[in-house]
Amino acid sequence: MALQCGIVGLPNVGKSTLFKALTNAPAEAANYPFCTIDPNVGVVQVPDERLEQISSLIKPKTTIPTAMEFVDIAGLVAGASKGEGLGNQFLGNIRQVDAILHVVRCFEDENVIHVEGSVDPVRDMDVINTELMLSDMESLNKRLSKLEKVAKSGDKKAKTDLEFSQKILKALDEGLPARTVKPENEDEEKLLKDMHLLTTKAVLYVCNVAEEDLASGNDFVQQVQTRATEEGNQTIMICGTLEAEIAQLELEEQKEYLESLGVSEPGLHRLIRAAYKLLGLATYFTAGEKEVRAWTIKNGMKAPEAAGVIHSDFEKGFIRAETYHCNDLFELKSEAAIKEAGKYRSEGKEYLVQDGDVMLFRFNV
Repeated sequence: MALQCGIVGLPNVGKSTLFKALTNAPAEAANYPFCTIDPNVGVVQVPDERLEQISSLIKPKTTIPTAMEFVDIAGLVAGASKGEGLGNQFLGNIRQVDAILHVVRCFEDENVIHVEGSVDPVRDMDVINTELMLSDMESLNKRLSKLEKVAKSGDKKAKTDLEFSQKILKALDEGLPARTVKPENEDEEKLLKDMHLLTTKAVLYVCNVAEEDLASGNDFVQQVQTRATEEGNQTIMICGTLEAEIAQLELEEQKEYLESLGVSEPGLHRLIRAAYKLLGLATYFTAGEKEVRAWTIKNGMKAPEAAGVIHSDFEKGFIRAETYHCNDLFELKSEAAIKEAGKYRSEGKEYLVQDGDVMLFRFNV
């Protein structure tokens, strides 16, 4: 599933450093604004201990993790919605992603220029959020002018679309993102989706801190957390420069280095899982002697849709799904034992696939 998280923020907050650590892709990082002009896209494996546990018990020839895409988008500045700093182009790049990782600078460093001249995370958050809302307001006003003309002709759908659009514009005028306006029916859901508004996207604030603040945070982080809570959003804290260093190490060196820091995994693993959750994603597994593989689905997918993630023929010719949960495998150690315990199930077309299910699809085309 080609779902993307866009990494956004002001220039010089650590976006490209974070992206390089995530993907080891060639995103240029430099101490000046707009060093990233075109959005860099990287595919990142989703760390999942369950996949390794399943493989240790099934012992397949290959193990394949699931993945997701991250997009490094150049830094926005105040006035971006009016074209400042190539803002229209960058806002267009944000429009294409499914969720936003908003990187906020929470460290002091006189050697790293701040585009606003000082470190103030709440101000920085407001700059980005304001530009996204202004862009949405401009987009909505254009849509409203067209809807008003059609609604005057007596078109009922145009009238209801106009009323819902006005409701969203009112929220934006009050400084509230479009995602705070909840659709009341399928027509409103479709209309909201078709609008492609920037402020409908889920947001995770990434507090980029200095290494010495990684354990307990700092006042800047507390400010971000307070504002995020007010908005109903989540935060995560990482040290971008430290993660970049860890990413360059071999696996064994990484483990030793992390042990010396007193942590069990890189902060990037937590970030990837948080982004995965932000997108409303879940994982199911297929497991056999040939391969054990993780597959990404949207939460709430039924069995035929989940089968279609593997191949469209699986969905078209779906008969049933044979399944058990990975926790059953961890407890009982083998599929034979799962069947003996009566936990191996046959599910039909209405079955909602659960995160952690191990699936075998039966189909006929």
